[in-house]
Amino acid sequence: MDHLPSSNLRYKDQDYWDERYRHEETFEWFGAFSRFEHLLKEEIRSDETILILGCGNSTMSYDMFMNGYRSITNIDFSAICIEKMASKYASCLGMQWKVMDAKALKFENESFDVVLEKSTLDAMMVDEKDPWNVSLETKEIMDQILKEVSRILRKGGRFISITFAQPHFRKPLYAKRDYMWSIKHRTYGTDFHYHFYTMTKGENLSSGDQELEDKCSQRTEPEATAYLQITEEEDYLNNIEF
Repeated sequence: MDHLPSSNLRYKDQDYWDERYRHEETFEWFGAFSRFEHLLKEEIRSDETILILGCGNSTMSYDMFMNGYRSITNIDFSAICIEKMASKYASCLGMQWKVMDAKALKFENESFDVVLEKSTLDAMMVDEKDPWNVSLETKEIMDQILKEVSRILRKGGRFISITFAQPHFRKPLYAKRDYMWSIKHRTYGTDFHYHFYTMTKGENLSSGDQELEDKCSQRTEPEATAYLQITEEEDYLNNIEF
């Protein structure tokens, strides 16, 4: 496949995505909209304002638009991607396309009812070789993004994260009192399960998630680390079974 990177680290490189978007029309991470449509309908009303982080060239926002969601803002750090998507879906009134970094969202506080990401956060963790012990650098990047997401969500708003990361890997990053949200976890898929997290702003973490946060804040770095064996020749995201 022509769009495969020479190294997994290139998934964090804007130049890689710019070049990929120049030639690739569309690609779906973790399955098409129909695979998780039932879960989205439980969480999002059609009249709510929605922000999609790292929209890429996925058809998800268009599929949502065609299913009655009319107020959708899409952001991506690739200007090439945004230009192509804005042109492709120019007829979809109510859809907006903006070049923006998820770590520094240019929106006012409490601007959205829903923030949605599918695989965007996973792409930011491609250089992690031990999912049990995420590096300090990646933790800080994730914290920047999640604080921004919480800031722009209205009270009662939801942050929806669609990922292949199981709760014991992802919850330590999401379960923080500072974000002022609760966490709900569900899955979709048959042979391979993807994970669908809903964080609701204005609700408290469960007692179990509070204990998890306390435990993670007290954790010290181990002297020896068992690493997940992912080589540079393996494609971190594309090797996931759809």
